[in-house]
Amino acid sequence: MLRLAVATDAETLERIRDPLSERGIEAAYVPTTGRVQPLSEPVAEHSFDAGFVYPSRMMEGGVADALLGVPWVNDREAVLRSRNKAETLARLDRAGLPTPETVHVSNPADGSALRAAFERLDPPVVIKPNSTTRGIGIAKAADLDSFLGICDYLSLIHDYRATGDKSFLVQEFLPDARDVRAMVVDGEYAGAVERRLPEADRAAGRWKHNVHRGATAAAVDLPDEHRRLAEDAAEALGVRWLGVDVLVSDGRAVVTETNARPTVDSVTKYEPGFYDRFAALIRRTADA
Repeated sequence: MLRLAVATDAETLERIRDPLSERGIEAAYVPTTGRVQPLSEPVAEHSFDAGFVYPSRMMEGGVADALLGVPWVNDREAVLRSRNKAETLARLDRAGLPTPETVHVSNPADGSALRAAFERLDPPVVIKPNSTTRGIGIAKAADLDSFLGICDYLSLIHDYRATGDKSFLVQEFLPDARDVRAMVVDGEYAGAVERRLPEADRAAGRWKHNVHRGATAAAVDLPDEHRRLAEDAAEALGVRWLGVDVLVSDGRAVVTETNARPTVDSVTKYEPGFYDRFAALIRRTADA
């Protein structure tokens, strides 16, 4: 049986383990954080044929990569490319795909440059750390003083010498947008969910539809043009296993970001044959 190293012991592993086992692939957890690893010993007791997605922490991932010595479905470059929101949007824009109007700010940036970034867009604007996930640190500012105050906080964080990414995005706000996560497996659309906050939360002014912040994810049937948009985004980034986040507002669909380490949802939310295609991708990775 082919063995797949999975560096995340979470819902995804529990969901993929049995379907992959039925297709001759054993998915096993390989811890890379919160542990002590002698570098003269292997990461795991048994050898593996492939890795699922590169670990989220790049330093620990480098150690695991060196000791495991396996190809990854999504390797380090794929994860880094997707995590860098500004790079993702720049690559998608160069490929002719629709994205929100966005300004990339690299600190330290002076007040006049920040003011120009704010005035380039119609308020309110969204301020988004360049490489966080799950909606962490995302804020909205309707006026210049509020915007500059948020930028001040980010400057304080970026002034810390150990901070790796010292940049953030200023982005147009799309009101009443539908928030869709489309999955692309080896270049083909594989299903989608719409993430939505409860009505009471939306009435209270909440607008970030992140599942980790209380939203629910329900399967949706995307129109062909949105499916192609997700596939084109994966092709432009060169990532084989990708979650593509699409906002749909007032008849306009844009790719806001992507996730090369997406959570796998229940199989009922994907297209027929999802796990057959997933297993084929893992086998092709192992044979590379």
